[in-house]
Amino acid sequence: MKQGISWRSWKIIFSLIFFSVLILENLPAYSQVHDGYLVKGKVIDLVSGLPLQAASVFAQNTTLGTATDAEGRFAIYLPEGGYDLAITYTGYESESRRVTKTAATEELLFTLAPKEKSLEAVSVTLTNEVKNGWEKYGEFFRENFIGQSVFSGQCIVENPGALHFYYSKKRDRLKVLSDTPLVINNYALGYKVHFALDSFINEYGTHTASFVGYPVFEEMKGDSAQMSLWQSNRSKAYKGSLLQLMRSIYEKRITENGFELQFIIANDGVEYPVKLLNLYGALHYAIDDSTGIVEINPAQRELAIIYNKEHPEAAYERTDSAAGKKNFQLSTITFAAGESIIIERNGYFYDQQDLITNGYMAFKKIGDMLPYNYDVEVVNPLSVIPGSNN
Repeated sequence: MKQGISWRSWKIIFSLIFFSVLILENLPAYSQVHDGYLVKGKVIDLVSGLPLQAASVFAQNTTLGTATDAEGRFAIYLPEGGYDLAITYTGYESESRRVTKTAATEELLFTLAPKEKSLEAVSVTLTNEVKNGWEKYGEFFRENFIGQSVFSGQCIVENPGALHFYYSKKRDRLKVLSDTPLVINNYALGYKVHFALDSFINEYGTHTASFVGYPVFEEMKGDSAQMSLWQSNRSKAYKGSLLQLMRSIYEKRITENGFELQFIIANDGVEYPVKLLNLYGALHYAIDDSTGIVEINPAQRELAIIYNKEHPEAAYERTDSAAGKKNFQLSTITFAAGESIIIERNGYFYDQQDLITNGYMAFKKIGDMLPYNYDVEVVNPLSVIPGSNN
């Protein structure tokens, strides 16, 4: 995600993202107890119909994962809320499907297709891959994918050799692909992040960066002092995040949790903010009592998001020279025209491609990412053996 000039000049598009949950201070503000639900499924080869054993099954942006058994079956227990369930298998195209408690009533069937080089992949391959790509573009990639925050600076990429860099002079575009999941050790938050990066693209001409991928988290082991530090850092990462905002909207606790929302109105080419007198009415907030999901469809497509409980990081001044003068964090969110957003109880929302973040929320990237399920305690979860059908 491109940095370096005024935050209003860079649009950040996340295709699968968004940050997760965490403990607020010493006592979690959101930490709740949920029953959760069991998702069962089977993974087969699209061509032969044979089961795929040891396929990876995981809820994206969580620490929850399992593998298929000899019959291609799996069972995974998820805390209440919505998730993107991803299925990956070496040599096959990945598949992702949205799952919720109401949808988990029968066995899901996933049919994976063997990988074939697409025309785009062939086109990329025919171009000259940048020699010593990590040496030339590694720092740029770190800044725009992992980030420039304090926590991002404590991230180490284990396998940079998995990345392949392609630059198109004609399109003025940098494309980064990975043939195996990128492994990022986040020593600030205590996570090893396995990120199956489909692509990272930076369009220099339009100052737009985007990436598509499937992250899964693994808890690091540490002593009591390290665990305490990680808990504190995770709390800091959560405050003011998009995840906290989505949960605040769901719970109708936007103001109480330190957020202020304003519409951005354009008049004769000049943009100015408008305070919302009827906050939830302006968002067209509606909750479905039968499913427990919330739908919002703001009257204006661009919103200013002010988080007034934290100051911006000093590092953010490199992207916004006026940040040091603010005692709040300023972001904007742009909704796709004509599209509403659905929010689940755990803060998961969709479609995530229908939102563009800018400003401070876009400044926080993979280095500040946390798993969705971190502070959701499940009551008496079933003991599920990876790949079992129990």
